[in-house]
Amino acid sequence: MHEPVLDVAAVKDAVRRHWATRAATFDDAPNHGLHTPAQADAWQVRLRRWAGPNPVDTLDIGCGTGFLALQLASLGHRVHGIDAAQEMLVLARAKATRAGLFGATFQQADAESLPYEAGIFDLVVERHVLWTLTEPVAALTEWRRVMRPGGRLVLIEGDWRGPGHADYAPLREHLPLFGGRPAANLANILMEAGFVEVESEPLMGAVLWGAEPDRERYALLGRAPKG
Repeated sequence: MHEPVLDVAAVKDAVRRHWATRAATFDDAPNHGLHTPAQADAWQVRLRRWAGPNPVDTLDIGCGTGFLALQLASLGHRVHGIDAAQEMLVLARAKATRAGLFGATFQQADAESLPYEAGIFDLVVERHVLWTLTEPVAALTEWRRVMRPGGRLVLIEGDWRGPGHADYAPLREHLPLFGGRPAANLANILMEAGFVEVESEPLMGAVLWGAEPDRERYALLGRAPKG
């Protein structure tokens, strides 16, 4: 018996509902939340380097409960976080308020169709989002659209294909990058979407994830063309 064919809207809604149901306990996992000062310090070292020394206009795509957005705001950057799941955003806003991080704002939006004018962000970041999208190349092209010439892109990604996410099984064929991909593979996709100066940086330190990674994890860095 064949599974029913889902349209794009239905797939996106199923993805949104999945993360909505996980919001309340999302930060509990050591590779999702910040659980130790050493872990926070390790991420901040990298975020300082990726973002640069001066405050920049930043977009955090698929921000979840604010893992990247709040750290970047604490470094003085102006951060907009978007997520499909309102339940995630409620938690992100609450964390920002408790920390007094008023440089971070959050709204519900579709990562593949951004509610922003062209050329307004210096930095675009995401963490484990591409694999949840129906059209990742089109999404990357859309992210480049909202970046200023020479703007920086930071994708925190990995290759964790294998058992897991059983509730995603009916969606697997609709998500081209389901389970992530190796850095070299994703670098080619980034260049296909028009990014330049693409390079990868391994993120295999146990302190970053709360345990030794058993599969490839990395940051993929690129820039929007200057002309």
